[in-house]
Amino acid sequence: MSNPLSLEGRRALVTGANTGIGQAIATGLAQAGAEVICAGRRTCDETVAMITQAGGTASSVLVDFADPMAGQDLFADQGIDILVNNARIIRRADALDFSEEDWDAVMDVNLKALFFTTQAFAREVLATGTHGAVVNIASLLSFQGGIRVPSYTASKHGVSGVTKLLANEWATKGINVNAVAPGYIETNNTEALRADPDRNAAILDRIPAGRWGQPSDIAGAAVYLCTPAAGYIHGATLNVDGGWLAR
Repeated sequence: MSNPLSLEGRRALVTGANTGIGQAIATGLAQAGAEVICAGRRTCDETVAMITQAGGTASSVLVDFADPMAGQDLFADQGIDILVNNARIIRRADALDFSEEDWDAVMDVNLKALFFTTQAFAREVLATGTHGAVVNIASLLSFQGGIRVPSYTASKHGVSGVTKLLANEWATKGINVNAVAPGYIETNNTEALRADPDRNAAILDRIPAGRWGQPSDIAGAAVYLCTPAAGYIHGATLNVDGGWLAR
């Protein structure tokens, strides 16, 4: 019997794979048997080394998704059938003070680049007649408003909506499109929150699991959504938040 959780013979591209959640997802995909291409605006050498030293297969490519169209040439004739859109940035300021520059920068990376990279991926998958899987990294702020992150919140609401739209269009064409919504995870993006004693205490007090999440907590969910075991899941946004939204 074949293993429905195996990714043997699959080829995956993970954006923002140099650190944090992206790095964890890349290593998780490799552990499940996939060959992984690690994409980022900074070198992903550390991630590639982690995978290869563990016996997996990985390579890297430098891509800066500040240019929303930067992913257009990543997929042609590459045999990539899994895409994880993890690359993202955040800017913090009160809504009254938030700049157009910060709004556009976040929306370009978090939403516009995600859509057009996924479009390029799907065109190649459909042209080759293979099955594909897309996992977008959403956020708790796909459901909540947050504070002092207006463009990040807007972009992550958009990620959830685009995930549903693409699933509606591509489910019958052999491409699964889903999202994972991380809760409060120990990454560079949350460093400022963890360094603020009051905010850190308030966040921990609400999380039923009683701890910040680790990047590996997100990796398991993302890998699952890429496997045959998740073949009938389309347009879902899976919360991996220690119970935050259930509180």
